[in-house]
Amino acid sequence: MIKQALISVSDKTGVLEFARALAAMNVKLLSTGGTAKLLSEHGLAVTEVADYTGFPEMLDGRVKTLHPKVHGGILARRDLPQHMDALAQHDIPTIDMVVVNLYPFQQTVAKDDCQLDDAIENIDIGGPAMLRSSAKNHKDVVVICDPTDYQRVLDEMTASAGEVSVDTRFELAIKVFAHTAQYDGAITNYLSALGPDRQHQTRAAYPNKLNLQFVKLQAMRYGENPHQSAAFYRDVAAVPGALANYQQLQGKELSYNNFADADAAWECVKSLDAPACVIVKHANPCGVAVGVDAHEAYSKAFKTDPTSAFGGIIAFNCALDGKAAEVVAQQFVEVLIAPAFSDAARKVFESKQNVRLLEIPLGHAMNPYDLKRVGGGLLLQSADAKNVQASELTIVSKKQPTPAQLHDMMFAWRVAKFVKSNAIVFCGNGMTLGVGAGQMSRIDSARIASIKAQNAGLSLAGSVVASDAFFPFRDGLDVVVAAGANCVIQPGGSMRDQEVIDAADEQGVVMAYTGTRHFRH
Repeated sequence: MIKQALISVSDKTGVLEFARALAAMNVKLLSTGGTAKLLSEHGLAVTEVADYTGFPEMLDGRVKTLHPKVHGGILARRDLPQHMDALAQHDIPTIDMVVVNLYPFQQTVAKDDCQLDDAIENIDIGGPAMLRSSAKNHKDVVVICDPTDYQRVLDEMTASAGEVSVDTRFELAIKVFAHTAQYDGAITNYLSALGPDRQHQTRAAYPNKLNLQFVKLQAMRYGENPHQSAAFYRDVAAVPGALANYQQLQGKELSYNNFADADAAWECVKSLDAPACVIVKHANPCGVAVGVDAHEAYSKAFKTDPTSAFGGIIAFNCALDGKAAEVVAQQFVEVLIAPAFSDAARKVFESKQNVRLLEIPLGHAMNPYDLKRVGGGLLLQSADAKNVQASELTIVSKKQPTPAQLHDMMFAWRVAKFVKSNAIVFCGNGMTLGVGAGQMSRIDSARIASIKAQNAGLSLAGSVVASDAFFPFRDGLDVVVAAGANCVIQPGGSMRDQEVIDAADEQGVVMAYTGTRHFRH
């Protein structure tokens, strides 16, 4: 039975309504500072912690709840007579609920003008102490650190004559320990990124001590292969538009490989501005196209490599309507992703319940960092968020591109960014014509791309080709031109750049430099 609650929150979302509901259940309210003032101003009977302990707040509020009358009331085990006798001896009532969220440290240090002193003053001490005390004694104390849990607790108290189940208390305690671990991790990340001149906020991009936290969304039957175990974890705060924000509308549970390929498809398609479709197989785009609508984009993307598209992952950056769904449903597809599915599209797939439909709100943000595990360590880098604009290109050939070629060059370059290195991508008319991915030799990638186009019955005559990194020799250029390309976009930067430029002029093709490389390993 909850008889007394201590409420002290920085984020006051919903706290007034929650406190009113507790008071209506005859729960006594303790509080501090601004929270106590808010509750009192709205007519609630609340006891200030300073009055409760008989000891005033001191040191500019640094010491408020660090007192035996607070922590004794929280930590005492109700099933141990010696604990309860100690409370009685010192006239300490039990505190049965603790509602605390912490000083906004992360929001403070996210500000460009944040100084070290500001950060230090926003390191909460009493709050984490109360949370950890309550979570440790969760068998007897309900602890809430997240306003979204208020209603859940109230519903349970209403249904159970003021009580909260042991299972709920345990779940809330786990949430608290995760929350305080994240909080301390953020402090460590910030402080260990500061240079010698700490007061002037010289902050390194990569802290000396790195703390990351993820939440498990799903266990999986197996990993990349059946003998491997696996699970999917989401960032505590996933960026808008990220795969982790998916809502599965139908279909079987997603596998490890489904997630990996779905992410590759989704990141690629959301980088394109016009209605687009991306088909991914084994982490590489095997067909990408833009069109006037989803139907045209899919039809063009599928033509690139119908064989590889079988059993692929398909992503759209626009709503999937019934017309497009009818065409997609004619092929075997593992996962279908879109920002929205029309009722007609949903109906098309009702008879194909194994197809996984994922709805993800469209957003163009990327994870701030890419992570890759290596033996005994972790590689961390900033995301490859650079999207080269047409105005940034340098035309190094004598021949200048037409507007159509320029448009296809920009499209090809966006696609090449998401193809495993070495990457060669032939494009034309807003669609991929041949994709060569992941070869040890760039020439082999070019040959494979042209073979793919030939197998699909597509002509490379007059096509545009993108290379994710420079051509180290002219032979790579010779191969793509022989295949039919008359326009090349590449980063440049080779010791033999002039040799390659001369070869382009010799063969009368356009060549543009981006100055940006897109290795993808």
